Amino acid sequence: MNTPPKTPPKVGIVSLGCPKALVDSERILTRLAAEGYQISDSFEGADVVLVNTCGFLDSARRESLDAIGEAMNRNGRVIVTGCMGIDENAIRTVHPDVLSVTGPHQYAAVIDAVHRARPPAHAPFVDLVPKEGLHLTPRHYAYLKISEGCNHDCSFCIIPDIRGKLVSRLAGDVLGEAERLVEAGVRELLVISQDTGAYGLDTGYAADTWRGNAVETRIAPLAEALGSLGVWVRLHYVYPYPHVDNLVPLMAEGKILPYLDIPFQHASPRVLKAMRRPAHQEKILGRIEKWRAQCPDIAVRSTFITGFPGETEEEFEFLLDWLEEARLDRVGCFKYEAVAGAQANALAEDIDEDIKQDRWERLMDLQQEISAARTKAKVGRTFDVLIDRVDDDGAVGRTYADAPEIDGTVLLDDAQDINEGDMIRARIVAGDEYDLWAVRADGKAPKSDF
Repeated sequence: MNTPPKTPPKVGIVSLGCPKALVDSERILTRLAAEGYQISDSFEGADVVLVNTCGFLDSARRESLDAIGEAMNRNGRVIVTGCMGIDENAIRTVHPDVLSVTGPHQYAAVIDAVHRARPPAHAPFVDLVPKEGLHLTPRHYAYLKISEGCNHDCSFCIIPDIRGKLVSRLAGDVLGEAERLVEAGVRELLVISQDTGAYGLDTGYAADTWRGNAVETRIAPLAEALGSLGVWVRLHYVYPYPHVDNLVPLMAEGKILPYLDIPFQHASPRVLKAMRRPAHQEKILGRIEKWRAQCPDIAVRSTFITGFPGETEEEFEFLLDWLEEARLDRVGCFKYEAVAGAQANALAEDIDEDIKQDRWERLMDLQQEISAARTKAKVGRTFDVLIDRVDDDGAVGRTYADAPEIDGTVLLDDAQDINEGDMIRARIVAGDEYDLWAVRADGKAPKSDF
């Protein structure tokens, strides 16, 4: 037997004010109609009522309050938007039980409020692809690609040959996608590109529009705007340009996660020059120190290459000394491998595989000691933890300092009332080189001893 289709939800609307407000109402209704909502011609027949207000004159404000009052009396499920919406207190003083209040042009927020009040009916022959697209990640986090390609000419890399030069998406386009992801339930946006710090360079840092406001196609304004969406924002692949320093205040203010993924690759000036990377790692140490002064909880992860052609033992030990001083939170390391087409293939003195392996092991041994110390310093502290997985053994989640799949995890034995995608408070009780063990901040005890 076939299941009968769900009844399409109905939305009523009262649109007040000028033609600009009328166009706003049309845009909202167009979006809702595309999702299967029907427009009701009466208050009584609507599942929810939108009131698009005017706030230009006192008389218009009174008219708006009267319209909201009528909608509340005749329906009771009312969403308020428009110009008077910027004064939410004035509206809620008279009508405290309205479902939502937003200002003008906040289309996404209005749609989200409608979804909460009356979710759209699923139409399998229309909604084959959700508006946020299909994703291979869990529902609660998603990767947000802001650009393609790369302008660098690193000797070990052929990405520019494969993906071309830097091509950035305009900020409004990126932010629109981010909004759709958040509306769909994403709680963490992982910003990725080949060179996140260079975002917008190819556009001349062009101005774009989002939510009716100008926003520059540049990484700091983009990060700040993303931070306004109320979810975790994590930056990956940030080349250490000087302007990256401008991101740290946003982290200190809690607008984006205090996390920087910077691929340093090495520390020896000569090796970096051979790699065609910036050879100023001594300045980087000073910058990391300043970042930590501004934002003490900042987590810095990086990747390095051992056994690059011509790397001497002294240069490798220089890298180890640099790591001792930098005290990075997370480090990945790769043994150099020749890539067809890479310029480094022309370099002499390829390193023996046994030496590459030995150096890789020494670097990872050192970093494990550093990571363990930095991880164990979190013991006794309480953090927000985003839950990635729940099973019979407990829950697995992450703090701000841990990106999915590449960094550490937080393990909780007691997973009662915890679901995938939840954000919980947890107190850290133990840690090793990579992972943390925690208990719920509500005091629930784990099943095992630490």
